[in-house]
Amino acid sequence: MVLSLQRYFVPETNWGKDEVIINADDAHHINRVMRLQAGDKIICNHPDGIAAICEITSSGNDGVQLVIMEWLEESSELPIEVTIAQGLPKSDKFELVLQKGTELGATAFTPIQAERSIVVWDDKKAEKKFKRYSKIVKEASEQSHRTKIPQINDVTTIEKLIEESSNYDKKLFAYEEEAKTSEFQSFGTIISEMDSGNRVLVCIGPEGGFSEKEADQLKQHGFTSVRLGPRILRTETASLYVLASISYQFEELRCR
Repeated sequence: MVLSLQRYFVPETNWGKDEVIINADDAHHINRVMRLQAGDKIICNHPDGIAAICEITSSGNDGVQLVIMEWLEESSELPIEVTIAQGLPKSDKFELVLQKGTELGATAFTPIQAERSIVVWDDKKAEKKFKRYSKIVKEASEQSHRTKIPQINDVTTIEKLIEESSNYDKKLFAYEEEAKTSEFQSFGTIISEMDSGNRVLVCIGPEGGFSEKEADQLKQHGFTSVRLGPRILRTETASLYVLASISYQFEELRCR
């Protein structure tokens, strides 16, 4: 059964016409953790978003060699391309957003150094952090049977984010002040106006939310402030609320 097969994302350079080679950490996982042998099958994902059932032919110090048995027709990606621009939260909350956000279908993540971010980004530790972040989204993509791994962009500021936001169909930001008013912009209404294939940028503030200055900047540059329900959500919950809501609208309601 396809769903029971272990899944691995394989770099484009490791694909041949009829063969695939898996090396490094994934080869170790196949050999030492899963203890798979010649004749066993796995699913290999190509960076282009296509996948194939492959059979192990041999394994050794150079990696695991496989032959392509069958190309799959899968559609596990969210119909809307959602980028989550997350104000840097404290502790390991951003890792939670990456993991669960990947499971819920995010296309990309952009960490923001916001005014109220308690955490201050350390460039000296950036390489190590991004290596861990990349591992988290890769493993979450494999676990949730996605066909693409979300992109993790460099840490940015509100100003730079605004400069690079022109290619999105919709630009939103969660603003807790919206949840406190009777005249609010409903997130549900905005979702209903989206179409499959849209590129959507959703900005989530850190603990304490966006400052009034940041909110004004975003509004002045075409971002719509939205309410995510009547309750104030934690920063790590807000992005998941957004993705789950879009998923429900496009992958459940509209597929009936």
